[in-house]
Amino acid sequence: MSEFNYRHLRYFWAVAHDGNLTRTAERLNLSQSAVSIQIKQLEAQLGHALFERRGRQLILTEAGRIALDHADAIFAAGRELVGTLQQAGGNRQRVRVGALATLSRNFHLAFLAPVLGQPDLEIVLRSGTTEDLLQALETLNLDVVLINRAPARDGVTAFVSHRLSDQPVSLVGVPDLVSRDLTLEARLATQPFILPIAETGVRIGFDAWAERLGQRPRIAAEVEDMAMMRLLARAGVGLAVLPPIVVRDELEAGVLAEVAQLDSIAETFYAVTVKRRFPNPIIAQLIEDRAL
Repeated sequence: MSEFNYRHLRYFWAVAHDGNLTRTAERLNLSQSAVSIQIKQLEAQLGHALFERRGRQLILTEAGRIALDHADAIFAAGRELVGTLQQAGGNRQRVRVGALATLSRNFHLAFLAPVLGQPDLEIVLRSGTTEDLLQALETLNLDVVLINRAPARDGVTAFVSHRLSDQPVSLVGVPDLVSRDLTLEARLATQPFILPIAETGVRIGFDAWAERLGQRPRIAAEVEDMAMMRLLARAGVGLAVLPPIVVRDELEAGVLAEVAQLDSIAETFYAVTVKRRFPNPIIAQLIEDRAL
């Protein structure tokens, strides 16, 4: 096989993101035919058509989507190389951390606490969905992703899930709700509950626990975001089912109180990295210090 031509790949990558050959040619100050020839040469080398025409639109084929995924990773790695070597010439280092938007901010800060405030370190924080964050990790735009469910591993991705913490889950509410002299079974039968949205580990564990006790709890709210669960609990909407670390400040201030710890339910937190020859040493040390 002839040596791969990355110039061809860059032209394909530009057109794929622009979605328009004319626009790309104008932006690169080239003729349309010159860009088209480069892409045709890439298609010939790969043995697959990368685009199909639908009217004036260029639509990626399945091979084109696969090629674009690889191109994104390749050019992201190039940008990271430049950025890393530029940083190496100075005194400041950078770590890029992604965290699930619904994750406890207290846990997030606890993970980063050993390096916060270091004058020679810049921390870039990003939040988002699991899918977006893992994609950024895979394309080397993040060094680590903090999450509460380990991603599936397969032969294509190289994610490594480091289990950092198993946080106990408790029933938490305003003192008025908590102070009532009720058994857990009676609370399940009579008091309103703020629950994490279905399909999470905590929610599945809670539903199983309630089923074992033969109770159908009254659900005041189902919430995806732990910060919103905290606000609803503070407002007295119901008893929240969450790790106490989420409401640590409220518990210490007496704004909220803990009814009981649910021994059979726990929230597991992970730091997810991707296999790299030269991992970020700061992230590697943070994980080593915290991993179970």
